[in-house]
Amino acid sequence: MPTRRPWTRVQAYGREPVDAIVALMGPICGKPCGAGGATGTVLQTAWHDREEFMTAPLRVAIIGASRRSSYMYLPLLRALRDEVELVGVWARTGESALRLGAEAGVPGYTDMGKMMRDVAPQIGIVSVAYAANGSVGLQAVEHGLHVLLETPIAHELSEADAIIAGAAARGLKIEVAEQYHRYPREQIKLALIASGVFGRVYSAFNDFCCHGYHGVSVMRSYLGFDVKPVQVTGAVHNYPLAPHRSWLSGKREGRSEEQEHGIVEFEGDRLGMFHWTSLGYDCPLRWWQSSRFLAEKGMGITVSRGDERQDWLTLLSPDGEVPHFMAIERRRSSPGGDILEAMIARTGDADIPVVRWENPMASFQRRAGVQWTDDQIAVASCLMSLVNAVCTGGEPSYGPLQARLDQELILALRKSAQRGGQPVRLPLDPGAPAS
Repeated sequence: MPTRRPWTRVQAYGREPVDAIVALMGPICGKPCGAGGATGTVLQTAWHDREEFMTAPLRVAIIGASRRSSYMYLPLLRALRDEVELVGVWARTGESALRLGAEAGVPGYTDMGKMMRDVAPQIGIVSVAYAANGSVGLQAVEHGLHVLLETPIAHELSEADAIIAGAAARGLKIEVAEQYHRYPREQIKLALIASGVFGRVYSAFNDFCCHGYHGVSVMRSYLGFDVKPVQVTGAVHNYPLAPHRSWLSGKREGRSEEQEHGIVEFEGDRLGMFHWTSLGYDCPLRWWQSSRFLAEKGMGITVSRGDERQDWLTLLSPDGEVPHFMAIERRRSSPGGDILEAMIARTGDADIPVVRWENPMASFQRRAGVQWTDDQIAVASCLMSLVNAVCTGGEPSYGPLQARLDQELILALRKSAQRGGQPVRLPLDPGAPAS
C-alpha cells in the first residue's frame, strides 16, 4: 500500500480569514510573518502519495561514524523504513566503517566511490566530526548524493558556496539538520505567528537559548526566514568564573567563558538580538536559557532551567488592560500516551481562538511503534524534508541558503567584535576566513 507523505499540518479555527501557509515539515513561516491576503480559516494541509513519485524507499547511506550516526540516525532510519532504506555506511577509517556497518547491518566502506558503485545510495546523511562538515559534505555531493548535512553547513562561507554550487550543477538537493526551530514547542509559536494573531513581529531574541547558528535560526524564525538581515554589530569577551562543577565532565574547577552578544538589523526596521556564553550547556553559574519575540499584538517567551521549561505566549485581555496568557496543550495519542499528536494553542482571541500544529512524524511513530523526544521529531523532520524534496522535485523547507545565512551572521558578529564593535554590513565577502 502506498504511504502518505505528510507536510506539516496547521489549523487555525476562527471566523476571519487567516494566512494559508504550508511548510514541509519545518519552518512554518515561508513569508513575512503575519502577512495577510489568503482566504479560509484552515491553514492548508498538503499530502503526497508515494505512488505519485516513487515505488520504493529512497536508498540512504550514512556518511561518517560519529556518535550521532549511532544514537540519532540509525533509530530514525529504522522507524522510517517505508520511506528510506539504509544500504551502506562510510567512514574515514576501516575500523569505524566496520563498527558502524555491523551495528547497522549494512556494508561499511572507506571508499565513497566504491560504495556508490556497490549499493547505489541516493541520499547521504553526513554525520562527521564538527570540523569536517564542509569538506565531507562537498565530497558526498561530488559523488552524486542528495545530502542531509549536519550543522553548520560549513565553517567557511566559500566552502558552503562550493557545496551549494556543486549540488546545483548536478541537480541535487541539500537539507541541513538545523532542528531547534523545528521542535514542537517552536512550531506552535511559528504557527501562531503565521496565523496573524500576534500581528507583525518587531524583534526577536536568542537569549542564551542555544549557540551560534542554532541560536540565529531560532531568532530569525520569529521574524520570518525571508526577512533580509542588513547589518550586524557584535561584542565578544572572555571572563574568568569562580570554581564550579562542570555538568559534562564532572570536574570541579575554575574556568573562563566566552560571551558573544550581537544586534542584527533587518530590512523593514526589525531587530534580532543574540546572546550566548560558551558554557551555556555546561555550567551551574549559567543556567538561564531563553528565546522570545515582541510583536504588534503580544509577545512570546520561553525560559529553560535545566530540564524545566516554561512557555508564556500572551495577547491583550479583552479590555486591553492586562496580558492574556494562552493555554498550550501537548496532545498525545491517549491520556498518558507516548506519541505527541499535536500542539494546540487556545489564544483567547475572538477571531482565531484555536491554532493547532500537528506532528507530521506521528504516523511514522505509530507504524514503527516508537516514541520520540522532541529532538528526534525535529531531526526526523529534517530528513523527511529532504526526502520530500527529492521525491517531488521541490525544495527542502529550510535548505542550504538559510543555513549559510545563519553561519554568515555569526561570522559577521565576530568580525564586528574584532573591529571593536564597528557595524558590519552584509553580505560578507565569502573569501574571507571564518576567524
